Amino acid sequence: MSNDVVILVMLGLFLGLSFLGTPVAFALIGAVLVGTALSGAGFEAVVSQLFNGVNSVPLLALPFFLLVAELMHSTDVTTKIIRFVQSLVGHIRSSLAQVDSLFSILFAGVSGSSTADVAANAKVLLPAMRKEGYDMASAAALIAASSTIANMIPPSILAVVYGAAGGVSIAGLFLGGAVPGLMIGAGLMLYAYFFVHAGEPRPRASFREIAGAAKGSALPMMIPLIIMGGILGGAFTPTEAGMIAAVFVIIVLVPLTARNHLPRLPRDFVNAAVLYALPLIAVAAASAFAWLFTYLGGAEAVSDVVLAVAGEEAVGILLTVVVMLVVIGQFVDAIPAIIVLMPIIATLQEQGDVNPIHMGVVVIVTLALGLITPPYGLSLLLSTYFAKVSFYSGVRRSVPLYGIFFGVIALLVFFPEISLWLPRLLTPQAAGCFPAPGGDGFICP
Repeated sequence: MSNDVVILVMLGLFLGLSFLGTPVAFALIGAVLVGTALSGAGFEAVVSQLFNGVNSVPLLALPFFLLVAELMHSTDVTTKIIRFVQSLVGHIRSSLAQVDSLFSILFAGVSGSSTADVAANAKVLLPAMRKEGYDMASAAALIAASSTIANMIPPSILAVVYGAAGGVSIAGLFLGGAVPGLMIGAGLMLYAYFFVHAGEPRPRASFREIAGAAKGSALPMMIPLIIMGGILGGAFTPTEAGMIAAVFVIIVLVPLTARNHLPRLPRDFVNAAVLYALPLIAVAAASAFAWLFTYLGGAEAVSDVVLAVAGEEAVGILLTVVVMLVVIGQFVDAIPAIIVLMPIIATLQEQGDVNPIHMGVVVIVTLALGLITPPYGLSLLLSTYFAKVSFYSGVRRSVPLYGIFFGVIALLVFFPEISLWLPRLLTPQAAGCFPAPGGDGFICP
């Protein structure tokens, strides 16, 4: 059987199993097993790729970031951050919607997980939104959309996976995603101000009230400073940063803010391990699928088609990649999508001479959109479940929000400096710059 036919069988089987509701990881493994049997690639090689996919030091950052998010959620520390946010923007029109977006920006710097963000926001804000007369489908859509910011602002789990899979600087991806994340957050706040009319006007918080709320949230807000300060200062790697953040939460934050929670720490470790197992299985399966797909010539064939359609100009390639990812992101979770598509993305990046960080940020922001689009839309599924509304009512209310994402993605494609400004400023060599011959600064091509 020819390689082309085997590739089509693999893709057809994967899509068929996914539509039947099979978890993505098992759909990928099923396609790999059938493809291996038909191509004769060797099951030993496939097993080796399953192991190699997760045998990566940068991926060790994930369980620590997930543990930090789990501890913050289970100890109710997130409520203190929400109180601080409410003291800052609670007086603005549609105040709870404003709190949702700003909290997501701040909490993203702690967890890096959109699902953790949805859970934290839904627990505190949805009951208050229902009480103040918000349309619950709109509330669910806003909470789901704001949760995607966690995939952009450091420490983004998607950035860790992309950096590990593509050999791209994780610190550079962290910095590159910060500005787009803030742009999405600002867009959601503007949308809420003009188009979401609910809730009672609140008086502006006094300086003393803001200071008191800031004091209560000071310890948890030190976590992003520890993570990014240590990484940018060269004190530790992203993996070590996750470990240090977890130790800080366990040794400092929990004893000082939730001492009664100490006996329940083992449960938090178990929950974090379960949360880690889910993407880890997907990474292993996607790695084997990507290897076999590339081995059979699929990555090269797809890259040739994209180049034939888009040419070799960076903008054309990026726009084609965006279209491809928007479609794929509707059916496949972001983490396995990154692993499976990485051989294709790497080839297109090289052909178009696209900066690796620029390409990575475009990919991450586009796949984040898939978290709120049907039929997959994991963040939207969770938020509508918590809000007790139908998924497709949440989809209808999300349609205007898609415009914010497409606007930011378009700006990223046409203006690379949006994603490259911070990396070139703070980690120039990670962004592809090199020292000037005279030793004065860096040259960034």
